Amino acid sequence: QLQLVESGGGLVQPGGSLRLSCAASGFTLENYSIGWFRQAPGKEREGVSCFTFSFGSTKYAESVKGRFTISRDNTKNTVYLQMNSLKPEDTAVYYCAAVRGVLFRLCTLSSYEYDYWGQGTQVTVSS
Repeated sequence: QLQLVESGGGLVQPGGSLRLSCAASGFTLENYSIGWFRQAPGKEREGVSCFTFSFGSTKYAESVKGRFTISRDNTKNTVYLQMNSLKPEDTAVYYCAAVRGVLFRLCTLSSYEYDYWGQGTQVTVSS
């Protein structure tokens, strides 16, 4: 059974850092493009970052560029989202999602492109 499990969320002060993890089971992440998304109360889900399966290219939303970094550890079958310089507007439930990789197709920040989703982890940035 294909499963994604996020962890690493929590409460952090503005300017602080968190590292989210997305652990996969039942499939090999290396063959999938992975996206991180977030949804704040009353707002639509938005794409934050993604990692293309084959050659590892990445993409970031303008709101997180320079602050967030996506990475993948194939030995652990896990994708990470390192979040630095956090702001109150980063507060949301964060989800990871996966879609089977297609050669030469770059990852996307559109949630409609992803087939498998984790349950989410809450990130709260507040003083």
